[in-house]
Amino acid sequence: MWREMCRLANMAGRKQFDVDEALRRAMHVFWRWGYSEASIDRLTEGTGLGRGSLYSTFGDKSALFRKSLQRYAQTYHPLYDQALSGPHPNPSAVVAAFLRVTMNRIADPTVPDGCLLTMSAAQFPALDDEGRVVVRATMDVLRERVEQALLAAGAGEQEAAELALCTLATNKSLAVLSRSGFSSDDLAIVAAAAVRNAGASTSEVR
Repeated sequence: MWREMCRLANMAGRKQFDVDEALRRAMHVFWRWGYSEASIDRLTEGTGLGRGSLYSTFGDKSALFRKSLQRYAQTYHPLYDQALSGPHPNPSAVVAAFLRVTMNRIADPTVPDGCLLTMSAAQFPALDDEGRVVVRATMDVLRERVEQALLAAGAGEQEAAELALCTLATNKSLAVLSRSGFSSDDLAIVAAAAVRNAGASTSEVR
């Protein structure tokens, strides 16, 4: 139904489709294939839009990628914000709350495996300057939010900075492992180890 609606809109030369839904679908294409393999053919197939509609609505592939990454952040960062808002009794609870959001996203059968941000970081050299800036800035925002939550939970400045970086690294490693077919139990072991390193029990991330 969606594709037929887009086809008719393309034929009519008018935007008779949900732009946000088209962007969500484009985001999934980049998420599944990565920037390098997300060809225009795959993007038109995934969104149901013709090339003309795709370009006129979102710009070139690089611009569409940046919009997709921003859409990804708008979707998932509020979940991390909510999890980090606390109050948390200790730094380990912050790490557990953050990684629980990651595990829930990975377990969602309606989205591709892994993480769009991680997939994009892995293809950093293939991105243009603007794309690289957006990827790094998005990761820096996550790291800063974790660090601030750790400070609020009683961590010292150096401990918070180091633990925030390690938590971000764990987040990215979980995405890579899930992409590689590791089981949810395997991923839970990794997350639990990260929480233990912050002084918590394994049960906090399950």
